[in-house]
Amino acid sequence: MKRIALFAILMLLAVTCLGLAPAFADEVAPAAAAATDVAATTEAPAAAAAEAPKADTGDTAFIIISAALVMLMTPGLALFYGGMVRKKNVLSTMMHSFIIICLVSVIWVLYGYSLAFGTDINGMIGSLDFALFNNVGPDPNPDYSATIPHSIFSMFQLMFAIITAALISGAFAERMRFSAFLLFTVIWISVIYFPLAHWVWGVGGWLRDLGALDFAGGTVVHISSGVSGLVLAILLGKRRGLGTTPMPPHQLPMTVLGAGLLWFGWFGFNAGSALGANGLAGSAFVTTNTAAAAAALSWIFAEWIRQGKPTVLGAASGAVAGLVAITPAAGFVTAGSALVIGLLSGVICYFAVVLKPRLGYDDALDAFGIHGVGGTFGAIATGIFATTTVNSAGADGLLYGSSELLVKQLIAVGASYAFAAIGTFIIYMIVNAVFKARVTVEDEETGLDITQHGEEGYPDFAVQAGGLSGISYASSSASSTVVHSH
Repeated sequence: MKRIALFAILMLLAVTCLGLAPAFADEVAPAAAAATDVAATTEAPAAAAAEAPKADTGDTAFIIISAALVMLMTPGLALFYGGMVRKKNVLSTMMHSFIIICLVSVIWVLYGYSLAFGTDINGMIGSLDFALFNNVGPDPNPDYSATIPHSIFSMFQLMFAIITAALISGAFAERMRFSAFLLFTVIWISVIYFPLAHWVWGVGGWLRDLGALDFAGGTVVHISSGVSGLVLAILLGKRRGLGTTPMPPHQLPMTVLGAGLLWFGWFGFNAGSALGANGLAGSAFVTTNTAAAAAALSWIFAEWIRQGKPTVLGAASGAVAGLVAITPAAGFVTAGSALVIGLLSGVICYFAVVLKPRLGYDDALDAFGIHGVGGTFGAIATGIFATTTVNSAGADGLLYGSSELLVKQLIAVGASYAFAAIGTFIIYMIVNAVFKARVTVEDEETGLDITQHGEEGYPDFAVQAGGLSGISYASSSASSTVVHSH
């Protein structure tokens, strides 16, 4: 059954490609079309050139670099998550992030970008105008950015879709079948992320037209992934042995390195969302760094007061919480407001994580506690601290005399919660009917690295006679009765 379902998925992708390709076979690529038009209008070449939008080389270079920075965040997330699980699950956890880069990249070209940013259909979804990247070429699309190539804008947005899907994996780490994970990701990115991205960022999207603000993904990225992760964590159930078997992070240096890469990449995430090398990008850069630093400090002081010691994991988690919270507000608030948002988000997310055991769910790596809660606070804080003195295209928040924006932000938060929660529940039921979503007791005890991928992150080795030249490796998978513990 499993193999048949996997084959069916591959065939579906192949048929989609074959089915879409003929529709665009006779279309002239944008670059070629431009060349044809120039040849056909020799009597007025100057007028034609004047009408065509022209990409700015500085803005284009900046967004290419920003897109690369955002892409780096997903390997950074793999390290951040990978270090926090037990060593028997490190590869499977990192595989989630890595394979999502591949999976979402293909879906994005097939139809994903078009559904998110294509011609609006009733404020809910984009059309298939851009399927297979038809009409996505070197010329700018003035609807989204008049100074960078349409293709570069689309690739920048792809990196957001990738990391959003990857963030969810932290909630169900150490207990989901890889086959079920793949099917869930394909459906979730298609029916949750793409519509939500269109609502908030697509021309004609209903939340965009409402006036809700989300500079770089508080609702689209963090609330959607955090809430979906929470639903999955509840439906899958707790990891076996939680509360009785020690489950500390197996490699904290890896997690800190991952947090550093996330912080580094987040400058592309937020500053790049200005879609140009300009003053707004500089402002977003400042607010991003300020909030991350403040949140790391407030998190460790909160745990220092409560637990008696500040932890390295707390510092890393706090920095990420601050980055999450400032994301929707980065291009709309001052540095002083970013400082307040960071300080508050560190404490709020810390207590969201602390309360998790009392609430009875097992969000393994705190996808909801940091991204769901942090994204929610950031979206609401945008409605409080936003000011048009920073960004004239935004709106004034509660602190600047208007409650209207805060109401709109609350509507956007509520809609994102409902859509992500209900949609994820339905998707899980479908996936669980095709593949049993949770691994067996034996597989969970042995570890997902061996049972799902046939590999180990840290194979045992012994030094024989002859020193290091005599090292021999022995896999612990030789005995299915081995239960890793720390």
